[in-house]
Amino acid sequence: MSLSIRNKIPGIVSSVTSGEAMASVRVRLAGGQNVTAAITVDAVKDLGLAEGSSVQALVKATEVALATGTVEGLSIRNQLPGTVRDVAPGAAMATVRVAVEGGELTAAITKDAVTDLGLAEGAAVTVLFKSTEVSLATA
Repeated sequence: MSLSIRNKIPGIVSSVTSGEAMASVRVRLAGGQNVTAAITVDAVKDLGLAEGSSVQALVKATEVALATGTVEGLSIRNQLPGTVRDVAPGAAMATVRVAVEGGELTAAITKDAVTDLGLAEGAAVTVLFKSTEVSLATA
């Protein structure tokens, strides 16, 4: 199956914490960072997820935010340090490719945000995305 989601990051499930309807799944990426996905308990069962399962964390580029430093006091679980690899501005929106340990993520943000943040190749950024915006896929 092909997907339009640009951000597909491989990892290994390091923990699954199930609640009544939702579960928090922690995924260890190749670069050593952790990503948390909030998915349904049914999805955990359907995918057969358990500690040690190989997965891909999927995040739409429109759900990825960028900051020009570390961020504190925020409920967003997924915060990965990275370096801007490329900025492709459009008329209103831009895509920003960011290298993170073990992979690459793309953010679709406004052209104004690129300008306001001074984003350019080589800039250090923090990539942010909510755990509720992470989907998981198995091979």
